[in-house]
Amino acid sequence: MFRAAGGGPRGCEGSVPARSLIREGTRRDRRSRTVQPQADRQADHDHDHHGHDHDHHDHDHHGHDHASHGHAHHGHGHGHGHVHAPASFGRAFLLGIALNAAFVVAEVVFGLASHSVALLADAGHNLSDVLGLIVAGGAHALTRRAPSRRFTYGFGSSSILAALFNAVFLLVVIGGLSWEALTRFAHPEPVAAWTVMGVAAAGIVVNGACAWLFAAGSKGDLNMRGAFTHMLADALVSVGVVLAGLLILVTGWLWLDPAVSLAVNAVIVYGTWSLLGDSTRMAMGAVPPGIEPEAVRRYLAGRPGVAALHDLHIWPISTTDTALTVHLVMPGGHPGDRALMDCCSGLRERFGIGHATLQVEVDETTACALAPDHVV
Repeated sequence: MFRAAGGGPRGCEGSVPARSLIREGTRRDRRSRTVQPQADRQADHDHDHHGHDHDHHDHDHHGHDHASHGHAHHGHGHGHGHVHAPASFGRAFLLGIALNAAFVVAEVVFGLASHSVALLADAGHNLSDVLGLIVAGGAHALTRRAPSRRFTYGFGSSSILAALFNAVFLLVVIGGLSWEALTRFAHPEPVAAWTVMGVAAAGIVVNGACAWLFAAGSKGDLNMRGAFTHMLADALVSVGVVLAGLLILVTGWLWLDPAVSLAVNAVIVYGTWSLLGDSTRMAMGAVPPGIEPEAVRRYLAGRPGVAALHDLHIWPISTTDTALTVHLVMPGGHPGDRALMDCCSGLRERFGIGHATLQVEVDETTACALAPDHVV
């Protein structure tokens, strides 16, 4: 049996031969030659952690070695929405936090001056926006940290948790606002329409500007999508407040305030629900949105020399990066490093899978402990 490492042209490791290992007991005559991946020396992508050999699967009980892994360490596909958010989003988070914090201060000042409980309540809501942006921005910064001995994949998964936090937090806030709107139906209160409309108009500008800051990254990064959704939701709430104020000025119908609020809240819940579902699935290690597992399986099964494959796993290691492991049965012999590199390049370019581990098995007569699929 052989072990070989391969990857894509971008950031993929080469290989060097290692000494032969002589098996003990009844397998003294079986030898395995290993080709181990060299450690990537770039400081920002130290992937030594990925040179594992699956010993935890206890394959030796079946009397055979498996080939080690083909790695495409740095290549991140751009064809399926899995793209690194650029460094400039760090400044976008800082600006968004500053704008929202300033708006909270303004609402408190005007709320106290006009004795408006509604403005003070909205200031509390917008303070939660600041918290949401801090969480998302902190996760964005963590994704850029190098892996450590303890966090061998780095800290990219924090962006998944931040997206999940923002989705849950936004739904909780909308639930509170909806409850307040329902109580207003039973106990309508006079509204200082001009003051509330003026502050709401400022909120449209502030939250709209913040949403625009994150719009570019919202399509390829779930964390950025969470921040964008949060800011856009607040802008929509402010639009609803302005509309309700205008209608109340014209008609005097106080029930329009909670009615418009509930309508806007329903739109926000509809838009947030998919974010909640995607972030929950990614936090549980599901295949990322935009990647079709069967298409990946067909691509791997169609590679030259592949007779069968099993133990295929695809999971997110951040909101932008995806990993894959698979066992390829190749009875004709090991295809060589170049073939593995080409395969990893295809995974990156076709599916956006930039961290692939390919394990080659050349002995069809020796059963793998992880075949058939889904054996854990």
